Amino acid sequence: MNGFFPAHLVEPTSQLSDEQIIEMFLATYHQSRYTLRNYRRAIEQFRSFVHYKPLKNVTWKDIEAYKMGLILGVCSIQRKKHLPATVASLIAPLRSLYKWGSDPNIGIFQHNPTSTLRTPKIAVTSKNHYLTKREVHLLLRELKRQGIRDYLIGLSLVLLGLRVSELLSIQWGHFHPDPSETCMWLTVVNGKGGRRREVKVPAVLWKYLEFYRHNLGVDESAASTDQPVFTISLRQVQRVIKQAAAGSNLNKKVTPHWLRHTNATLALLSGASLQQVQENLGHAHINTTQRYLHTVEQLQKAAPDYVEAYLGDLV
Repeated sequence: MNGFFPAHLVEPTSQLSDEQIIEMFLATYHQSRYTLRNYRRAIEQFRSFVHYKPLKNVTWKDIEAYKMGLILGVCSIQRKKHLPATVASLIAPLRSLYKWGSDPNIGIFQHNPTSTLRTPKIAVTSKNHYLTKREVHLLLRELKRQGIRDYLIGLSLVLLGLRVSELLSIQWGHFHPDPSETCMWLTVVNGKGGRRREVKVPAVLWKYLEFYRHNLGVDESAASTDQPVFTISLRQVQRVIKQAAAGSNLNKKVTPHWLRHTNATLALLSGASLQQVQENLGHAHINTTQRYLHTVEQLQKAAPDYVEAYLGDLV
């Protein structure tokens, strides 16, 4: 343990300050820097709500009051009420923190005040968050007009099905050929939960990536380079996609994550197996990928189609 944590953190748990506890928790939580940033903000917001009451003294009532405050809008200056999905995202870091700290091997908290907490039911609203083939064409055409970088961002999201955090973590050294050197692969190093996976890079995408790398002046022989492919922030990616969607006159509130949904939906429609899509997207559980299959099955043939076929010329 001494080799992992700074010396000032290695002391009896009863003497740790809340700040030290939070730093220890985040240091062992293998997520992207964006997730860690959001977790830090969420925990700080809760601490402010309970007037910086020691984390060890927090009760179920404190957590429940915070949850209701988020729902009713009393936790912000603007008195803004939060949707169920937002409430769940703000409660999740507290669940993780107390689950970690109350583990017998950690022994920081004597109890877990979130163990019986219920979060609002979240409706699955991403069911129709995909683009059609025509809409993908329009979006990519507009992205290409915006510039090679923007086009590559959109093309990578559509073809590879990456999360934005995964896209922004790509380094040139993460690309490598297969053993027969017939195609290129990308090692996704910071997938959700710290999981790594291999994603095949279509030839057309690799062609554009090589062209982009040449324009940037990156040394092609430096296969192990840690230079990032896209030096851009998450918010900038969001703006790039939003601008292109507006320029394409798409009547949809397209976000970068829509392109991940589009990748899964189009892959299944084109004959990819559920397992292939699961592995490509990096889903830990097949149930998550199953949602896309339900959407595809409805797109292919829904119950009304069977009724229409049965009635035939009668209608």
